[in-house]
Amino acid sequence: MSTASAAPALDMARLNEFMGKAVGDMGAAMHAVIALIGDRLGLYKAMADSKPVTPAELATRTGTHERYIREWLNANAASGYVTYDPATQTYTLPPEQAFALAVENSPAYLPGAFQIISSVFHDAGKIEEAFRTGKGVGWDEHHHDLYHGTERFFRPNYIANLTSSWIPALTGVEEKLKAGAKVADIGCGLGASTILMAKAYPKSRFFGFDYHRGSIDLARAAAASEGVADRITFEVAPAKAYPGTDYDFVAFFDCLHDMGDPAGAAGHVRSTLKPDGTWMIVEPFAEDATEANHNPVGRVFFSASTLICVPASLAQEVGAALGAQAGEKRLREVVSAGGFSHFRRATQTPFNLVFEARP
Repeated sequence: MSTASAAPALDMARLNEFMGKAVGDMGAAMHAVIALIGDRLGLYKAMADSKPVTPAELATRTGTHERYIREWLNANAASGYVTYDPATQTYTLPPEQAFALAVENSPAYLPGAFQIISSVFHDAGKIEEAFRTGKGVGWDEHHHDLYHGTERFFRPNYIANLTSSWIPALTGVEEKLKAGAKVADIGCGLGASTILMAKAYPKSRFFGFDYHRGSIDLARAAAASEGVADRITFEVAPAKAYPGTDYDFVAFFDCLHDMGDPAGAAGHVRSTLKPDGTWMIVEPFAEDATEANHNPVGRVFFSASTLICVPASLAQEVGAALGAQAGEKRLREVVSAGGFSHFRRATQTPFNLVFEARP
């Protein structure tokens, strides 16, 4: 006969410490919706001058209801997003918070991240079922907030780094782009990265490819709006079969780990590059050792990987499911499997690794 084992003794200090973390998570999860509403209603932008405002004044300024605004402001004050002056009963969005919440294209702009979070709550049921079946959830199966949020969240990072540090860190690429090069942007999404490069290097010709038709339609509209449609061609195509050859430069922005067959995609890139061409791979920052990524940034990336990246890969053929924290060693293996002999870390940020691959 077997007997039930005794429950382990509880360390009350450790329990209380964990409960504190959990309460913080509850507040963060609820506040993500508060921030999303503030973005969509223009509430943060209406406070961007960092001057004190009453709930009634902000409601009048934004065409909203004062009672909701008062509660919204107190939620933001409790979260440290705005400050409160009890003497005047006014609320202020400090300049630093305004830079992150109200200034589009600032390198710290955050609202797109909250839009991504909104999408995964919408899609939680699909992901839950995927846990049971092992099947994937394709990028195209997600709520539309994912596509728009991803573009809004990643674009400021690309504005801050792409042409100022990432491309200059590559061997000879900037000179080619300035002179006039043929460029492919794979997994281009809504086209933010492609458009930025087209603006910076007007003598070059750009081709953006993504398998999601809805994203390509929006990318074409954005290129027309930005006045660069004459030098960008956006087409629906997968990473393993995008058209064209003799590219001087191919770029993958935060998408290689999402692909079902990243090694197959690497092989296709190799076949479409000129002999002296360069492939730039931008990936989320990750150390090779799993435990080294158990930190606040890794927490965001592992969570996003669970809800978005791994399901996207498992929805495709092969289903390699690298995940957003693959690390340099694993990425090197993928690139080498595609036939590249040269692979190096060209530069990095606290959130990205930037690699250069050449035949």
